[in-house]
Amino acid sequence: MAARRRESVAVNVGGVMVGGDNPIVVQSMTNTDTVDAKGTARQVEELARAGSEIVRITVNTRQAAQAVPHIAEELAARGVSVPIVGDFHYNGHQLLKEYPDCARALAKYRINPGNVGPGQHHDKNFQAMIEAALENDKPVRIGVNWGSLDQGLLTRLMDENASLTEPKNARLVMFEAIVISAIESAELAEKCGLASDKIILSAKVSEVQDLIQVYDNLASRCDYALHLGLTEAGMGSKGIVASSAALAVLLQRGIGDTIRISLTPRPGGDRTEEVIVAQQLLQTMGLRSFSPLVTACPGCGRTTSTLFQEMAEDIQNYIRDQMPVWRDRYNGVEEMKVAVMGCVVNGPGESKHANIGISLPGTGEEPRAPVYVDGRMFKTLQGAAIVPEFIGLLDRYIESHYSKKEEDSKPLPVFSN
Repeated sequence: MAARRRESVAVNVGGVMVGGDNPIVVQSMTNTDTVDAKGTARQVEELARAGSEIVRITVNTRQAAQAVPHIAEELAARGVSVPIVGDFHYNGHQLLKEYPDCARALAKYRINPGNVGPGQHHDKNFQAMIEAALENDKPVRIGVNWGSLDQGLLTRLMDENASLTEPKNARLVMFEAIVISAIESAELAEKCGLASDKIILSAKVSEVQDLIQVYDNLASRCDYALHLGLTEAGMGSKGIVASSAALAVLLQRGIGDTIRISLTPRPGGDRTEEVIVAQQLLQTMGLRSFSPLVTACPGCGRTTSTLFQEMAEDIQNYIRDQMPVWRDRYNGVEEMKVAVMGCVVNGPGESKHANIGISLPGTGEEPRAPVYVDGRMFKTLQGAAIVPEFIGLLDRYIESHYSKKEEDSKPLPVFSN
């Protein structure tokens, strides 16, 4: 069981509540050129349809800022209401002032305190962005990255450390600088008039153990809502494993109010993968439910047929395709468990633990596939139509056990042949 959630101040991001007692929120970010309003809106829609509850876009040029209201209009025309966050670096103070329609259209501003300007310009530019947030009643995420850390702050802390009788390791000083940058920036935002329920903090690094250490420190020193994520997780399995390893530890400790899995997509790859991984991380940890989970055995010498692999993939894809409809129609369907097992060793047992499961015949077993419903043997399938027949049973199970109609909210008493 996960640890009790760390107490944090709840923040309203365009109607999505982050922090407090609210569910942990899944975020993502587009990788389109924001100037391409239609292309960016299309990817935002794809991410939202996949389950991203907040989507961040790059706002780096005047042309990008001009495109933001058009992106919002395009999304509204498509019936997509997901909150859009503007990611600002270097010139955010100018863009938010020069393009008020952009400032109004965004649900939140992401500010990197290491990239708002050097020296005497730092506080002035930062305050200008906070003023824009106040004028438009928007929350901000103050996002510190170790790759773009405030060099003035880091130099100050390094000098102070060097003067100590027993100086700390330089890496630890850098970690401290990351945390201090986040907290001092939040304090400056509050001095400018921004309430704590308008502030989210993040402190991202690229290494798993470093991220855990930094967020442990940050969480112990403030009650702001926290956004979790490795700043550059990597590609494919490396990125998935690194993100899962780091975020799982923090989430298990009750730290984190919103997450993003920053995967590097393959050329032409599907950007929504990062959303699916984030959802699966939260669901497999028992923190939230997004879609029925399919349990499938890994295969061994008893399962030389590929039928169970193909069936598991077909069913997983079918569930993913149907979820937009099921989510609107059925209460609790996202918590359903489905088992597709490959032989008699664990097949019947795993199938009994699922809401509905099938145990396919392994090598040398009788060509029959028993189906279990709510822990009991229900029916035996065989022949070439096992997959469509089981999907039909899956549909019937959902129809009979999940409904948004109050009079049908309880399972029907009989799920008959």
